[in-house]
Amino acid sequence: MAGNITLTIIKPDAVAAGHTGKIIDHIIQAGYQVLAMKLMHQSPETAGKFYEVHKERPFYGDLVKFMSSGPCVPMVLKKDNAVEDFRKLIGATNPANAEDGTIRKLYAQSIEANAVHGSDSDENAHREAHFYFSDLEIL
Repeated sequence: MAGNITLTIIKPDAVAAGHTGKIIDHIIQAGYQVLAMKLMHQSPETAGKFYEVHKERPFYGDLVKFMSSGPCVPMVLKKDNAVEDFRKLIGATNPANAEDGTIRKLYAQSIEANAVHGSDSDENAHREAHFYFSDLEIL
């Protein structure tokens, strides 16, 4: 059975471009309930720990640098089939390949500066949610 939470991060590019409110509205209009949200500026250490699953990949250093380059907005979202539906809502990693109307098609600048992070599995959604919101009780 599909889970009912996912984690998103409105990334520094989208925050800097002033798209935070529009992205949150897009998420709420898609039927998500915001369970937790905060504005933060991650340290390179925090970003590195969050993305350590990619540590051996060639883009890891650039990803950590980018995610610690400015404020971001992690959010825990709730909805039935949350992860799968959110992946559809945000669109392809490369905004050039994203479907019209998706968050990345509307607000991303590039494959690297792609506006939002979205959990890729129910298991990762729980792990990621607790990474940013350790005291959150998720049903």
